[in-house]
Amino acid sequence: MRNYISYFAVALLFIMTNKILAQNKISKDSIIEKNFENAILHSEEVIHLDLSNQALHLDSLDFSKFKNLEYLSLENDHLMQLPKGISSLKKLKVLNLSGNDFKNLPVDFTELTSLEVLFLNNDRNFKLVQNIETLAKLPNLRILHLENDNLKKLPSEITLLQNLKSLHLKNNKLKKFPLDVQGLNNLQYLDLKDNQIKIEDLDLLNINFGFQINL
Repeated sequence: MRNYISYFAVALLFIMTNKILAQNKISKDSIIEKNFENAILHSEEVIHLDLSNQALHLDSLDFSKFKNLEYLSLENDHLMQLPKGISSLKKLKVLNLSGNDFKNLPVDFTELTSLEVLFLNNDRNFKLVQNIETLAKLPNLRILHLENDNLKKLPSEITLLQNLKSLHLKNNKLKKFPLDVQGLNNLQYLDLKDNQIKIEDLDLLNINFGFQINL
């Protein structure tokens, strides 16, 4: 049963990933930038901005000029707080905030109304419970990554994220199957691989939750 479910979980993830990539496909005429100074010179043409692994004073950067930006990565920038101005990215669909040091999302984070995919991996200081209400106000959030965040349990408030289709909790410290995910009515895929869930909890996989589970 476990191998059967894992097979279909992987297949579903492949399909969903390709669908997201297709929806957010970068055209040949779009510009992908990794340097902010270059990007600002043609800001309205930039669709993909990768500022990961950089020591930047992000508060001094004017994000409002990137009117068509759909993808932004600030991965491994060791941010203690998110830079002001991110909320001005009205067309942003994918945001990678992995590998940073902030605890909370700013109040105006809810203005990212086009955001579909959010990466919060390796954010060991992030306070999930305190920020769930903010995440719940993102009307188009479909995929949430909380991998390697040292999570020992999933808070019951997770049910506020009713628009989620895919939840990634890989490589945390969960010891029990998070039954609260049953309250996520639109969930299609749950990744629990590399946690500490006990073998007896595997029997739960025989229950029809209505979504695929990778455990």
